[in-house]
Amino acid sequence: MIRTFTLEHGKLREQEQLASDGLTTASWIDLQDADEVERANVEQLFPESLPDADEVEEIESSARYFVEGNDLHVHSLFLYQSEGRFKTATVAFTLQPERLISTRDVELPDFRLTRLRARRGWVEATSPLQILTALFEQKVDNLADQLEDLHRDLEQLSVEILENREAELGDQLDRLAKLEDSNGQIRLCLMDTQRSTSFLLRHIRDQKREVKTFREILRDLDTLMAHATFVFEKINFLMNAAQGFINIRQNQIIKIFSIAAVVFLPPTLVGTVYGMNFEMMPELEWIFGYPMALGLMIISAISPYLFFKHKGWL
Repeated sequence: MIRTFTLEHGKLREQEQLASDGLTTASWIDLQDADEVERANVEQLFPESLPDADEVEEIESSARYFVEGNDLHVHSLFLYQSEGRFKTATVAFTLQPERLISTRDVELPDFRLTRLRARRGWVEATSPLQILTALFEQKVDNLADQLEDLHRDLEQLSVEILENREAELGDQLDRLAKLEDSNGQIRLCLMDTQRSTSFLLRHIRDQKREVKTFREILRDLDTLMAHATFVFEKINFLMNAAQGFINIRQNQIIKIFSIAAVVFLPPTLVGTVYGMNFEMMPELEWIFGYPMALGLMIISAISPYLFFKHKGWL
């Protein structure tokens, strides 16, 4: 799918239908899961503007941020949700003097929201660089919102774990694991955005307005990274606390079994002695032999229990 946008009176506008000259006049060309025909049409008009699929997923800086002639190439991670979990998708941006070209495989919330804002005339831009700036601002805002929601869920989990230690904590551990995974995806996007912003700042120094905006984005990213680190540390603390509570409960159960084994060991010994089949056992013909054996077993069971109570082990 190809979407095209133009700049009209300082506003970003989406073209409803792709006209024959729509690609050449567009200020932003957005390709989402484009097929071979669509890619060929774009590459025919703008050679070497689209990266190969293998190049998009490269992780080294030289493959994600580079310059070719007058074109700036930035491959940046964006956050989205799929099947109830956060995932990241790489968007390949090609910033040219006359246009911005973006290539991606999935629908992304930041792009969808930018389109909705453009339809209402809320996206102010006079150049392709300002379009890219608006996308990065939207991306950082979305990451901040997701981080706030994650922290709110973490606070609720913290109350459940720390104030209800005797409850089964398996569900809480599962939710903590999901929160840690989400926080990891958010941190990955934040770090990638820092690298992308730093690269752009080195190559747009003559664009004073955009430089100021990207520097503000960098400051926001530093703050969000610190917050994400705090969330990461708190998740680890709650995981350790929950596992500690589970271990304490398990130790208490093992303690009960150990005490029970010690308490019933002496009566078992007495019963074993009087269960032997020797012919000459004086107590066998004694009228009080059976009550004596029972009393001896009771006394031998009570004695260890009283000893444990005296030592404070129970």
